[in-house]
Amino acid sequence: MVRFRTTRITVKNKGTRSNNSSAQTLLSSRYTEIDPMANTKPHAVCFPLPIQGHINGMLHFSKALHFMGFHITFVNSEFNHRRVLRNAGLASLAGLPDFRFATIPDGLSSPKDDTDKSQDLAALCVSTKRHCASPLRDLIKALNDPCSGGPPVSCVISDFFTSFTLAVTAELSIPSIFFCSASATGFLSAVYLEELKQRSIIPLKGEEDLTNGYLHAVIDWIPGMPNIRLKDLPSFIRTANPHDVMLNFCSEEARASCGASAVIFNTFHDLEAPVIEALSSVLVPPVYDIGPVSLLSEYIPNRDLLGVGVSLWKEDSSCIEWLDEKDRGSVLYVNYGSIAVLTNDQFIEFAWGLANSGCEFLWVIRPDLVEGENALLPPEFATEIKPRSFITNWCTQKEVLSHPAIGGFLTHCGWNSTMESMCAGVPMICWPFFADQQTNCRFLCSEWGIGIEIGEDVKREKVERLIEELMGGQKGKEMKRKALEWKARAVKAASIGGVSWINLDRVIKEVIMK
Repeated sequence: MVRFRTTRITVKNKGTRSNNSSAQTLLSSRYTEIDPMANTKPHAVCFPLPIQGHINGMLHFSKALHFMGFHITFVNSEFNHRRVLRNAGLASLAGLPDFRFATIPDGLSSPKDDTDKSQDLAALCVSTKRHCASPLRDLIKALNDPCSGGPPVSCVISDFFTSFTLAVTAELSIPSIFFCSASATGFLSAVYLEELKQRSIIPLKGEEDLTNGYLHAVIDWIPGMPNIRLKDLPSFIRTANPHDVMLNFCSEEARASCGASAVIFNTFHDLEAPVIEALSSVLVPPVYDIGPVSLLSEYIPNRDLLGVGVSLWKEDSSCIEWLDEKDRGSVLYVNYGSIAVLTNDQFIEFAWGLANSGCEFLWVIRPDLVEGENALLPPEFATEIKPRSFITNWCTQKEVLSHPAIGGFLTHCGWNSTMESMCAGVPMICWPFFADQQTNCRFLCSEWGIGIEIGEDVKREKVERLIEELMGGQKGKEMKRKALEWKARAVKAASIGGVSWINLDRVIKEVIMK
């Protein structure tokens, strides 16, 4: 068995964030081998659920581990690998000698699939669970071969929705750490899905429960989430089918987390402290908050990984030039994420709400955003909004949200988007689509004070009113003030020496190296 020791070194800052003028001395725990002649640097295999939001969080975390002295093998599905090569090119996956990319089949797609549309989530989740264990096992065995050119694998960091990794790591006698790319509140909700079933609260009795007020029932017994409503829990509960694929998958994966060596969360303690404490009391493995991971990489002095990314769509950087010409805080950014699908009616209502607000806006319209058809805007709409809008298929969201021209974000409330918006100090208009987005919306609006909700029934008049309120109203000003407060807390947690780096160091010492 390979054993490691830790050494503490001082690293000079070679490139701090452009908006941080003060120089910092970066003290980092770096992990090196006992035998200097052996290639035994700690080696983490990182496998996200193969969808954009989960990939983003895992990639940021992998870069932080690399900074801490780890060799990284980042695993994409073959389907996503082909998409990245088409849309971003080989350079985005070039990596470094000790930060490599690998691929395994997802069991769902064939080598001939060349679409840029998102895969069906339920089918993807089921397929990875059924088909990915054997390819991952073979990959790790190949990486452990002395001829592979890298050190033997020390641990697997996998998405909390990929519990099939537990059998693989148990067989190979290495730690299996779950990385939760959802919010801690969303994860805790999933943990209690089984009890909701046992109490006969879910599944619903019938479709009528979706509209008769049943979803407004208060659930007052989940620790850390007082007075949460049924409608605020992950959307998978909104079914009358006891065999619903995503309801059962989500419940099973949450329960399986008890078999992990540790569970880490892309959050920070100030934001979700009661939930983190509740999770620590109900989960068997130790729990660590190490976020926001999108900020961690900004404090890493080695800039060689800056260009490394896994974008499944071709990013349009010209929108930044458009933003450069706009006044501070004058632009609303609109993006529904990588999975949300709108009906044509919803799309048109959003469009006219944006047009009628009179606000300048940057709108991301994926090719597969509208259900069953291409997103086509009426000619009169295009004429109305042309002087004050920029519409694109995809963009570098983190860079957009950090631009001083952005004053608000109309979002689906995915956790990556929520974290990136909070880290930029940008308040949100919330239109949750599915999964934990309903839960995130509730906390954004009711607990953290930086969101206002549109509601499920999208009407242009309400969209217009909320945009006007966010961008120029008194409530919008208060939300902006609170957003900047949360930004300061997030930056404090993720700065070198902050609690998130301390917790990352603990994960390494207490779980991986132990």
